[in-house]
Amino acid sequence: MELHREKEFVSQYHYDARNFEWEKENGTPETKVDVNFQLINRDEENQATSIVVILNYMIVFEAFVVSGVISQVNHIIGRIVDEPSEFSQEEVEELAAPSLAMLNRLTYEVTEIALDLPGINLEF
Repeated sequence: MELHREKEFVSQYHYDARNFEWEKENGTPETKVDVNFQLINRDEENQATSIVVILNYMIVFEAFVVSGVISQVNHIIGRIVDEPSEFSQEEVEELAAPSLAMLNRLTYEVTEIALDLPGINLEF
């Protein structure tokens, strides 16, 4: 799959200390990482499809939670895509890789500063 990628865009990144009293009444947060796709253009003449990869995440640790949204526009060259379900698991991983790398980098840097310890690397 030939891709032309635009720069990743961090819409939201939150680092929140866990509030266990609040969690007793409202429930414990759960780790969730979702990758979604939004079609923005199908250029049949040039055989290209433009999509936005949207990474929504909440990752729960013992003492804190990171959550937010990272997105990236990808232009798929030489292929028309009608539905995201057409992507293989390997293609989904390839499309999501830069956003996941950005999430890992942000989490490493923020936890290094916030905890005054070596940063935390996420495993995907």
